[in-house]
Amino acid sequence: MKIGIIICDRYKTCEGGKCFRAVRNREGAFRRYSKEESLEVVSYTTCGGCPGGNVENAVMGMKKYGAQVIHFATGVLAGYPPCLYLDVLKNFIEKHTELPVIVGTHPMPTNYIKMHEQLGDWSESHRKMLNEYDLIDSEEAVKYDSSLSSYSENLQKEL
Repeated sequence: MKIGIIICDRYKTCEGGKCFRAVRNREGAFRRYSKEESLEVVSYTTCGGCPGGNVENAVMGMKKYGAQVIHFATGVLAGYPPCLYLDVLKNFIEKHTELPVIVGTHPMPTNYIKMHEQLGDWSESHRKMLNEYDLIDSEEAVKYDSSLSSYSENLQKEL
C-alpha cells in the first residue's frame, strides 16, 4: 500500500517521527493495515497553510507517485485549534482524486487528549474522526506523549 501524508503547515518543521513510527508499528490509523502488508510513504508534505493552499497540488503529486490512500497527520486534530477546514479538505481530496482519505497517523498523545478535553475545542465531527480512525487508544496514547522524558522512557521500554 502506497500512502501520502499531509501535515498541518503549523508543524512544517516536524520531522515526522511519530507518523513514521506509527507506520512501522501499525499503530493509530495504520492499525487498519496488516503487518504483512507492505506500507510505503510516497510523499510527506504540508497543507500549505490555512485554508489548505497546497492540498490540490500535493494530492495530485501523491497520486502521480502512486499513492493509493491519503492520510492527514494526527497533528490536524492535535493542534490548537484543530483544523477548521478538515471536513472540506477531506471531501475535496476524495472527490478530486477518487482516493480514500484517512484522518490521522499516530495515536493521539495523552497530553493532547487531556488539553483538548479541557478546552472543549474538538467539534462533533473531530470527535467522530478520532474514533473512526483509531486515534484514541489509552495504551498507545501514552507512548506518543510529546515530552522528551516520556519519549525517552518509552523508547527504552521498546528497546
